[in-house]
Amino acid sequence: MDAAAFATKIRAAFGPCSLGAWPTPLEAAPALARALGMNALWLKREDKAGGNKIRGLEFLLAGAPPRSVFVTIGGAGSTHCLATAVHARALGHRTALAQFPQPDTDASRAVAAATAAAANLVVRASSQITLPWAVLLAWRAAHHMGRRTPHWVPGGGADPRAVVGHLLAALELSTQLDAPPDAIVVPLGTGGTAAGIALGVAWLGWSTRVVAVRVAPRVVANRWRTLRLARKAGAVLRSANIEFRVPGSAIRVEVVEGLGQGYGYPTPEGERARLLAAEHGLRLDPTYGAKAFSCFLQRAAGNVQRAVFWHTFSWP
Repeated sequence: MDAAAFATKIRAAFGPCSLGAWPTPLEAAPALARALGMNALWLKREDKAGGNKIRGLEFLLAGAPPRSVFVTIGGAGSTHCLATAVHARALGHRTALAQFPQPDTDASRAVAAATAAAANLVVRASSQITLPWAVLLAWRAAHHMGRRTPHWVPGGGADPRAVVGHLLAALELSTQLDAPPDAIVVPLGTGGTAAGIALGVAWLGWSTRVVAVRVAPRVVANRWRTLRLARKAGAVLRSANIEFRVPGSAIRVEVVEGLGQGYGYPTPEGERARLLAAEHGLRLDPTYGAKAFSCFLQRAAGNVQRAVFWHTFSWP
């Protein structure tokens, strides 16, 4: 079965919402590739569909009764929280968010403002230590916002069903390239996007390296958790009677460090990457995109000559 037919079969089995415009563009960036000393670089423009989180939300929001309430967590500038609030509202649902502080940047301020405008409730913790209390308050409030039990969405949308959405993105990529790239570079936060890409690469039989650049604390952004999400997504596919025979050993992710001082804090390497990308018309946020792109400058991805950069988000 080819990738397009397999993707069609997955969508038919799960019936996801239609939230994004697919396929997202794959843009060649020859000048940027030369600046990096590479033969070829492509940009997978998930940002042009509203961000990578929409892939997973198509599955997580699907089938919810009218006027459902969704509860989730993230930083003050969380693109996941923003996407959940915007798209739940568009579908007639409501959201209650619990958020922890993160460093103040142009991107985080813009995302926080847009989130506040789209969400029905935002409970802000004073620190990550008090986040559990904020989650409890948001969950209790959500019970009063609807007639049914609220729906819980894991932080970052890191749910096996959401990983299936990112698997579809990898299948989509295979129809846009003539040959597999040496590497796909993606930010590693809660792991769902990297897990889906790794699952897709394994199903396609590519030797492509999935290089996940850690941008969140190790407790959530790690190889073990990412691979576990990928394996669970494979089980979800099989439970939907979709044949998915990929050995666990074929699912591979290489994690490289990019966090710096902490989540949301710009790094010197990320800022150099952001400025270089800007010279070539590519806008990167300091929390995810710039840190992930910096691995090309540091050669953390190894001797890569043909790569795809997963551009996950561009702020409002």
